[in-house]
Amino acid sequence: MTPPSFTSDGARALPGPAWLAERRADAAERFATQPVPTPKDEVWRYSRIDQLDLEAFAPDVGAVSVDPVLVASAVRLADRFGPRAALVVTVDGAVVSDLPAPAGGLAVSRPAGGHGAAPDALGSVATEPSDFALLNDAFAPDPVVVDVAAGSEVGDPVVVVHVVGAGGTGSACFPRTVVRAGEGSRSSVVAVTVGAGALAGRTGPGPSHLVVPVVELAVADGARLAYVGVDQPDGAAWYIASQVGRVGAQGLLRSFVAALGGSYARQRTDTSLAGDGARSELRAAYLGRDDQMLDFRTLQDHVAPRTASDLLFTGAVREHAHSVYSGMIRIRRGAVKADAAQTNHNLVLDDGAHADSVPNLDIEENDVRCSHGSTVGPVDEEQRYYLETRGVPTDEAERLIVRGFFADIAGQVPVPGAAGVVRDLLAERLAAAPGGTDA
Repeated sequence: MTPPSFTSDGARALPGPAWLAERRADAAERFATQPVPTPKDEVWRYSRIDQLDLEAFAPDVGAVSVDPVLVASAVRLADRFGPRAALVVTVDGAVVSDLPAPAGGLAVSRPAGGHGAAPDALGSVATEPSDFALLNDAFAPDPVVVDVAAGSEVGDPVVVVHVVGAGGTGSACFPRTVVRAGEGSRSSVVAVTVGAGALAGRTGPGPSHLVVPVVELAVADGARLAYVGVDQPDGAAWYIASQVGRVGAQGLLRSFVAALGGSYARQRTDTSLAGDGARSELRAAYLGRDDQMLDFRTLQDHVAPRTASDLLFTGAVREHAHSVYSGMIRIRRGAVKADAAQTNHNLVLDDGAHADSVPNLDIEENDVRCSHGSTVGPVDEEQRYYLETRGVPTDEAERLIVRGFFADIAGQVPVPGAAGVVRDLLAERLAAAPGGTDA
């Protein structure tokens, strides 16, 4: 499966301590032994994965050249989210900003730089990586680890800005973010993955490149973590992301992802409710344009008793875009009194657009409560007619209806400073003309 540019020797050549070099090489070797994913595999069903030519991409194993203008733009983007506890900027997966000094129970570290984090930080949640998550294990140049000490309360969010695609055509980059919320802590993290072209204000799809981010979210017993991911890769990017969460007893993970860019953009979200009384609230908003494909796969894995998960993914597709949602609620034996809900709503705005929605249940216990549902349909004609009869032009009427469709989900962003940014980005993308800016 491994093209010449994704070898264990190349992984081992990346900078970092010996333990990290060995970990990378092992992941590259495991990736090489796995079969090539195809749409015939259930987890890749409906996808475009058969169109991905890995041989067209190569990771950068040399030093990253830092463009100060690009970094300054990343900082300005972070400023949109308001007050913050810390800021980290990476370019194509490599940290290019100074790390904040530990303070108030918060520490940010770089294992690849020999700065702080212990070897067990990586893979502590994503314990069984497969497919492209293994490539991230092998070629993530500079993972960012956010640690919140037990009992600490960090009022403002940690903001991480991953600038991707700076390497141009044929580049491959692997951002990695690990968040470990200690027992009884309270914290929030905003992670923005933004294309270098979008950040620079360039229009059009930009160069073709591969982006494979991995996010690990570890929520200890009694901890509360709010996480917001804003995904804005450039329009020609292959974007294959994985978010893996684990929640301990009486812990709460609130997660929100806004998916707004890429040619093929996949977000896999696996959340394990591992402790008695663990809870998760999973939200996503997405808006596909042009011939973009947005692909979401979720797993709500109830392992312990009295756990609860609530998932709502809301999106729209226009022109020739295609969205896929495939979700699984799994209730394991022994997870008595588990309560799980899974909902996916889709608007199809043009005849050439398409949305698939496939919710699933896998229940091994009796004393549980589960619900799932999905909707796929066009704009409500009665709503459109109501606005048109009051003098609103047809295009503007549709835009207002779609904004209303997203209003509820945009109001559920769990980090206050990020809510307005998400609303603005959705409005900007909705207003952009077909074939225009992918932002």
